[in-house]
Amino acid sequence: MKARRTIQLVSQNVVLWMALLLFLSGGTQAMASEISSPIIKLPEPRYDGKVSVEKAMYLRRSIRSYKPEPLSLNNISQLLWAAQGKTSPRGYRTTPSAGALYPLEVYLFAFDVTGLAEGVYQYFPNEHAIAITRKGNVREELCKSSLNQSPVRNAPAVFVISAVYERTIRKYSRRGGRYVQLEAGHAAQNICLQAISEGLGTVVVGAFLDHEVNALLNSIPEARPLYIIPAGVPAE
Repeated sequence: MKARRTIQLVSQNVVLWMALLLFLSGGTQAMASEISSPIIKLPEPRYDGKVSVEKAMYLRRSIRSYKPEPLSLNNISQLLWAAQGKTSPRGYRTTPSAGALYPLEVYLFAFDVTGLAEGVYQYFPNEHAIAITRKGNVREELCKSSLNQSPVRNAPAVFVISAVYERTIRKYSRRGGRYVQLEAGHAAQNICLQAISEGLGTVVVGAFLDHEVNALLNSIPEARPLYIIPAGVPAE
């Protein structure tokens, strides 16, 4: 009887520790290991650069024209890390999040990235890795969903920030919706500033058809796209 009670206590403790680790690692976000597609580990991001924060803010502009040059996997790694990268063993990230609930999901549309097949990829901050959710070039479909805006058509890579609102709303109720949108703004600005450090240009796009963009992501159905951010080498 005593041995059975001990086993029960151990089991309860294991469950509690697993729940705590899940909360600290970002709540309910899917892990890369749960995706059926092969996981692509990204190059390690750097934590310092040649451009200061002040200089990046000063130089940031909306860039809508790009040279027909590919981005490197290092570029992609750095931009994704800037958006939602893990910065602490406790699971904290590059952007503040209400309650550390991390409702954002970041996707990459890779059209011309060296070493990466064309397709749509989901980013997994805990592993600093991506997994493909849709194969092939869907540039025209994304451009059409974005009301035919030229930066989306011409960029070698396009980032999409979407959000699973329920992760935050279930704790903060209606106020949680505002917290999610604030967090998306933090992530978008991080991408734009990091792009300056990479010698790249970006523009934030808010005019698009939500349901069409979400269908192209082919991933979490309850996620709602909030930003489209083309990135490339500035044409000027």
